[in-house]
Amino acid sequence: MASGSGNGDAGGGTFALKPWELHGEGREFEKISEDFGKAASTLEQSLAALGSPWGQDRPGSGFAAAYKDARGGLLGGLRGLAGQLGQVGSGLHTMAERTVDAETAAAAGFGGAAGQGGPVTPAATPGARTTVPKDRSA
Repeated sequence: MASGSGNGDAGGGTFALKPWELHGEGREFEKISEDFGKAASTLEQSLAALGSPWGQDRPGSGFAAAYKDARGGLLGGLRGLAGQLGQVGSGLHTMAERTVDAETAAAAGFGGAAGQGGPVTPAATPGARTTVPKDRSA
């Protein structure tokens, strides 16, 4: 678990990154993205099923031109939003993995590398215990 504290004028405080929680939230965003994408597809199919209920006269043609442009923009935006939500999920997974990597590297920098008292186990999973190497300086 990465943590830190701040004492600056911007509020300070502490924070903790829990990789397993970041992965969980990443999966949630991926699920939301999938559901949102399905809803956008359903809307697109429903609008297509309506056909062209406006007439072929001048007012109908004017409405059709405005409607088709607006519909295309809306559906394109919804598909894009679904993709962005999925990217948020991927980003959370990446953040979790980099947090674990940073903790492992930091622990190794303090003498916690494998071969010096056992492997380093970062607190990346609930209940994990960090292996503290024996002091061999004497």
